[in-house]
Amino acid sequence: MAAVTILSTTGLTKSYGGVVANNDIDFTLPAGQIMALIGPNGAGKSTFVGMLCGRISATAGKVYFDGEDVSHLPAHKRISLGIAYTFQITSIFAGLSIHENVALAVRRRLGNASAQVEEKVAEVLERVGLSDRAQQRAGDLSYGHQRILEIAMGLAQEPRLFILDEPTQGLAETEIEEFIALVKSLAGEATILLIEHNMDVVMKTADYITVFNFGEILAEGTPMEIRDNEAVQAAYLGTAQDA
Repeated sequence: MAAVTILSTTGLTKSYGGVVANNDIDFTLPAGQIMALIGPNGAGKSTFVGMLCGRISATAGKVYFDGEDVSHLPAHKRISLGIAYTFQITSIFAGLSIHENVALAVRRRLGNASAQVEEKVAEVLERVGLSDRAQQRAGDLSYGHQRILEIAMGLAQEPRLFILDEPTQGLAETEIEEFIALVKSLAGEATILLIEHNMDVVMKTADYITVFNFGEILAEGTPMEIRDNEAVQAAYLGTAQDA
């Protein structure tokens, strides 16, 4: 049985004046997959993800979510359909506690049913390892733990598609291993699109990898196929192992 597609694009293009950031991209993301999006700086990854989320309007082409054309929907409408993006929906409130940050995200989905909210907050904080810091002021967290809080707030939305943009940036090695375990635990619950420079993280977590270069898709394949792809090695992997 063919995999169900949760997200796809056809001819997706973005140009700024005479500069083409993304050019005619056809992209498919099967439901339930952990896909990594990689490529050198300036390859067009951020622009592409911005168009998926609705933060950036496309010059041409279409974005489909669960078979529906969402190209003209603003970001908040796409969130309501089940697309979560760490920098889109989870900007932390530095003056509030960790608990209240996550509670705000839960209330967006559940309303103010206090028992349900408290239950979900506790579940999410336990899952990301922040239960013992629940009452700590979010602004007092290290940068790495703020990233974990962002992920917690995204999980609180129970997204169908969770887009994680450079989630391991600023994390210590032990935190990175915990992040890898967390992402793997989400398999079957949500589809993951991971934009990441840390190739160790990519190779350990991704089922499939899409490589961007010069605003276009250079290659697609399993981690092993991408590792062995000479074009990818020349464009990216030769200098990205420690990026």
